[in-house]
Amino acid sequence: MRILLKVGLLFVFLLIIVLAGSFLFEKTYSFPKSIKYGVTFSPKFASELNLDWKETYIKVLDDLKVKNLRIPTYWDDDLSKVDFMLAEAEKRQVKVILTLGMRQPRWPECHIPSWAKSLPIKDKQQKVLEYIVTVVQKYDDDSSIEYWQVENEPLLGVFGQCDKIDEKFLTSEVELVRSLSKKKIIVTDSGELGFWVTPMRLSDTFGTTLYRKVYNQFIGYTSYPILPYLYNIKSKLVGGKNTIIIELQAEPWSPDNSLALTDVEKQTEIFSVNDFKDNIEYAKKTGFDTAYLWGVEWWYFMPKNGHPEYLEYAKTLF
Repeated sequence: MRILLKVGLLFVFLLIIVLAGSFLFEKTYSFPKSIKYGVTFSPKFASELNLDWKETYIKVLDDLKVKNLRIPTYWDDDLSKVDFMLAEAEKRQVKVILTLGMRQPRWPECHIPSWAKSLPIKDKQQKVLEYIVTVVQKYDDDSSIEYWQVENEPLLGVFGQCDKIDEKFLTSEVELVRSLSKKKIIVTDSGELGFWVTPMRLSDTFGTTLYRKVYNQFIGYTSYPILPYLYNIKSKLVGGKNTIIIELQAEPWSPDNSLALTDVEKQTEIFSVNDFKDNIEYAKKTGFDTAYLWGVEWWYFMPKNGHPEYLEYAKTLF
């Protein structure tokens, strides 16, 4: 009983410290006057939603007028799609984060070609390094590329169909990219589940994800009980490097990891337009000045299914 009392008092004490620290942070921190918004665009995901990915991409550039993009270079796909996206981005003076490696945005996270899936880990890693060399050498002179992102949440072992996490290999990937290019490097981590230490150490700019409403097979849907200021405090405590929100949730989290398989009306229940607005307001309170929104393909999917409100709201941000 005495031990439980001590644990309870310790919890209350820590909670008071967190709340007090957050209050002081909100009152004393100089928040940015505006946030620079960008999006992640995946032609693979757009196609899963039965969208014409090229047409949708052009709308993102010309209709939404996005000026900051994150683009994947999937290992299990050819680079012709990347060629098209970079060419169109350069025409419009859009700045690009180009993602490198095996683990990239969108499920199943690790996009491995069929011929490489059965390779021993070390052989597979060697092939990944060779692919990185190919991509960096091909696009290093592209003026639209502002950053290379090396892998995507590479130390998040609890999510995705991937091999066991390997910090040593991640370090070798970053060192390889630095030897090939003078462009700056981003490494990312889960905002809620990651420790950030290694990704922040390896990066020039660190990217955190920010998800509010997520799904767990054991407890269903839940929201992370995290005050927005804690992301910024964590950034300063871990390393203090420039930090951006690399994925800000702006679409529902599907229990099947596939929105294409989820009923549209169910999607609006999981993630309403008010949830979208609340996430934007939450992101502003983190104190970070850059946020790449996660869900642009979905915004263009929803009007085709009777729900234009998400896209209409997104237009007000850009």
